[in-house]
Amino acid sequence: MQISLLWPRPGGAKDVINELVREEAMMGRLGGALVGAMVAIAATVAGAQAQDAAAGFPNKPVRVIVPFAAGGGNDIFARLVGNKVSEILGQPVINENKPGAGGRIAAEYVMNQPHDGYTLFIGASGVMSIAAAAYPNLSYHPTKTFIPLTMIANFPLILVVPPDHPAKNVKELVEWAKQHPDKANYASTSPAFTTASELLKLKSGMPGQMIPYKSSNEMILSVIQGQTLFAISDGPPAIPQIKAGKVRALAVTDSVRSEEVPDVPSMKEAGFPEVNIKLFSGYFVSKGTPPEIVAKLEAALRKAVTDPDVSSKLKGMAVTPGGQPGSEFSAMIDSDIKMISEVIKAANLKFEN
Repeated sequence: MQISLLWPRPGGAKDVINELVREEAMMGRLGGALVGAMVAIAATVAGAQAQDAAAGFPNKPVRVIVPFAAGGGNDIFARLVGNKVSEILGQPVINENKPGAGGRIAAEYVMNQPHDGYTLFIGASGVMSIAAAAYPNLSYHPTKTFIPLTMIANFPLILVVPPDHPAKNVKELVEWAKQHPDKANYASTSPAFTTASELLKLKSGMPGQMIPYKSSNEMILSVIQGQTLFAISDGPPAIPQIKAGKVRALAVTDSVRSEEVPDVPSMKEAGFPEVNIKLFSGYFVSKGTPPEIVAKLEAALRKAVTDPDVSSKLKGMAVTPGGQPGSEFSAMIDSDIKMISEVIKAANLKFEN
């Protein structure tokens, strides 16, 4: 702007000031247009780069971080589905086990990796929805820090009692516990089992003191030996003992029966439909991963989980295969967090982080 060209003017200082204002406005409009154009160009370039990245994805192996030791249920799920995903994507899918702190170490590891879609996470109920409800200072959130891609499977828990206990169903167990409050206790190894047991107490009015154990096998053994009145357990440690007659199953925590133990009624049949709690395992990726890559991963994972051979093998493990869209999986997790938080608050539960 050349001020010397505007001075002197017949109209005096007022005209000079007005013209300065007009020039400033014009420059502002030009500057704004220039900035807008630059932003548009940058957005176009970024969009093109994202599309190029998605088009070439994946061009190297994809890592899947499993937050538990090799050989466990989640590890088996990851390997079974991972083989099919590798076929679909045309790249190796490498499972890495990073156990510790109930899976939270692995979750924090994944959230600190590049958000490029090459590091996935196997998130189970205990690491995701239950942890979010149980630990107020958790460093991540299942649906805010991560993007749920699809569920691999879910499964109910099983309520078991000693084989010689007089209670033949859940209602009789509740009445027995009310009549013998000093003997009303239950075994647990994790917030998942504790939450399920406390949910039964809340909905039935039965008493019960939690007795902690280090492993699921120890938990079931305590019921076998009559040290605890009952346990609400996952299937792998409980079902062999049920079939061997060493414990007796009274119900599964679902609205329908389990194919693995078809003679055991659901909690709905047992008269406690609100005691409906299932655990899940699924795939997650860090928030901030490009949407095009998220879509590609979700499609591949859903196709793998719903593959007839994979689905059949999952059913053989007494679980219900998943494969739903990530948006549905995310909504389910948020619903779980709300329900579990309400149980924890009502039962005044405290968990050590």
